[in-house]
Amino acid sequence: MALELSPRLWALADWVEPGCRCLADIGTDHGYIPAALLLEGRVQRAVASDIAPAPLDRARATAERWGLTERMDLRLGNGLEVLAPGEADAVVIAGMGGDTLVDILAAAPWCRETALLLQPMSRAEVLRPWLAENGFAIRRERLVQDRGVLYPILDVSGGEMALSESEAWGGVLLGDDPLWGRFLEEQILRLRRAAAGLSRARDSTLSERRETFLRIAGALEEKKGEFEYAHSS
Repeated sequence: MALELSPRLWALADWVEPGCRCLADIGTDHGYIPAALLLEGRVQRAVASDIAPAPLDRARATAERWGLTERMDLRLGNGLEVLAPGEADAVVIAGMGGDTLVDILAAAPWCRETALLLQPMSRAEVLRPWLAENGFAIRRERLVQDRGVLYPILDVSGGEMALSESEAWGGVLLGDDPLWGRFLEEQILRLRRAAAGLSRARDSTLSERRETFLRIAGALEEKKGEFEYAHSS
C-alpha cells in the first residue's frame, strides 16, 4: 500500500527534483512529504522538523510505519534553525501563513542559496513582496485545489524579481494556470470586502489603504477579463 498524500502535499512533493541529496520539511506535522519521497527514491535522506513535540511524534510514527527511521532525521526546533547552512538541497515550508513564512526566512539569510518550496495558507500577498525586496525570486508558481480551497505554491530561490501591486495579490507566474480565473475572483472579493470595511474611515492612512485595495482590485479585474477572453474558446 502506497503512502497517499493530499493534493496540496502532492503538488509540493512533485516539485522536489529527483536525486535530491537531502530534503528538509519544516513544520512537517505527520512527515508525509519526506516519507513519500523517500519511498519513491527521489530523495536520499530527509530532515523532518516541527516546533512542537506532538507533530514530531506523528512524524516519528510515520517513519516507523514505513521503515524510514534510518533515513528520516526528526528534529525539534523553530523554523530553519534546525538546519546547518547548505545541509539541505531543498526545503519545503508548508501550511503556514505568509507572515510566519517571512519570519522563518528572515531569520536564516543563508536560505537564499537553497531551493525553497513554499505554500502559504494565507496572506501570500505579504510573502511575495517580502521575497522581492529581500533577494529572492519566484521561479515557478502554481495553484492547487484541496477540499475546495485554492492554495498557491511557490518555487523560490535567491535572485532578483520585480513585483507589481497586482502581482503581490494575484500571483507572478499563474497566467497559464487553469485555476487562475477563480483565484483572481477570490482575491478581488477579498480586496473589495476590505475596502468596504474601511469606507467610513476618517483617518487619512486608512483612507489611503482603502484606495489601494480598490486600485489593486481593479487591476486584478482587468487580468481576470484577459484570462477569461483567452480561455473563452
